[in-house]
Amino acid sequence: MATTKKTTKKSAAPKKSAPANTAPPQEPEEVEDDAPKGSSAKAAAEILDADDTTAKVAEQAELLLDERATVSTKAARVLHELVADKPELFSPHVDKLAKGITSANKRVVQLCADALPAVAKTAPARVAKHLELLKRSFEPANEIGRDGLVRTFANLCIASVAYQKRLEPVLTQALQGADGKTLHRWSEIVLPALKGEPHARARAVVEDRLDRIPRRYATDIATSLGIRLRVRYR
Repeated sequence: MATTKKTTKKSAAPKKSAPANTAPPQEPEEVEDDAPKGSSAKAAAEILDADDTTAKVAEQAELLLDERATVSTKAARVLHELVADKPELFSPHVDKLAKGITSANKRVVQLCADALPAVAKTAPARVAKHLELLKRSFEPANEIGRDGLVRTFANLCIASVAYQKRLEPVLTQALQGADGKTLHRWSEIVLPALKGEPHARARAVVEDRLDRIPRRYATDIATSLGIRLRVRYR
């Protein structure tokens, strides 16, 4: 009987240590994204109602680059509630937006991708101060970030033709590398924003790609440009 009890104790030991070898799940960004959207809207409304709205927006902008995903995600969600109606609040924080456009946090990227084009409309000079960083950010940015950058660059070109020369290379890169669906979207954003020779060159890039993208997108683009597609031979 004594031997049996000892055997039982030894076999029970590994069971006690098992939980220590199990790593807890760590998905802060996903958990934060499941938070009620109303909480972000409520926080944004409180910021607008505060006497020191500018200071509170600045506090949230600082948190965008926080290394803790839950913190930066929460700030991005709150600020995103303000972009459409109050883009002027973001003008002093273009430096944060320019850095956040290549963030690993998708919520931060989405916020920056929507805020930068909005600021480029209301305060283009503020965005232009960070133009070199923004141009360098196009290649490493994800799809959402790239779309936001293209919209930002287009709005700058609309604001002043002086930006066309500086932005033509990166816009050409964007049009040359886009898939069919994205090319359709970007051609409708970029071409109307350009004038003169930059417009003609960008249009030529788009037209040159029509034979190399899916027919359905090529047809839509050709219709927008008012041209006929050439017959494809296999």
